[in-house]
Amino acid sequence: MMNVSAHPRVTNAAEGLLRRRFTVAEVEAMVEAGVMGEDERIELIGGELVPMSPKGNQHEVVKTALLDRWYRARPQDCGLTPETTFRLSEDTYLEPDIVVYPRAQGLKGLSGPSALLVVEIADSSLRYDSGRKAALYASFDVRELWVIDAVKLTARVFRGPSDEGYREAEDFSASDRLVPLVAPNAFALRLDELEIE
Repeated sequence: MMNVSAHPRVTNAAEGLLRRRFTVAEVEAMVEAGVMGEDERIELIGGELVPMSPKGNQHEVVKTALLDRWYRARPQDCGLTPETTFRLSEDTYLEPDIVVYPRAQGLKGLSGPSALLVVEIADSSLRYDSGRKAALYASFDVRELWVIDAVKLTARVFRGPSDEGYREAEDFSASDRLVPLVAPNAFALRLDELEIE
């Protein structure tokens, strides 16, 4: 009997051929039916399923420290959710590490323009998060994106979304103060001040 788990889940066999596009609703139905596991690390981009890089230990350490700090500091009118399925269109969803949004509208009303801040924490996916993924967020009008390098504790802050990408991108060191557009007094921080264990 063939060992199915020995086969990789990623393939290039269909390069150059037409492929079937999926919608967010279809992917959710496949998960509900058990065709795909709930914990499979994928994103849906333009109807294509894209595997995500595995999360390293440093990624989780930095995310936990950031969430701990922001949960304590967040204003009452801001919601803060880690690793949500961020439905950007009928055929695209991404899974950012953290999304800040207006609490009054809730997660059901979350869209690109309504997201107040999106944070991607990268250890092995820095190039993708700062390139292709940043361009996707910009095309869906996400006003502010932070891509944090979990290994070096540096950040690139993107603002001013347009169809061509973000108009502003600024790099910050671990000792620089990051000040978001939303709730600057509550969410501002220096990465080297995070309580990383």
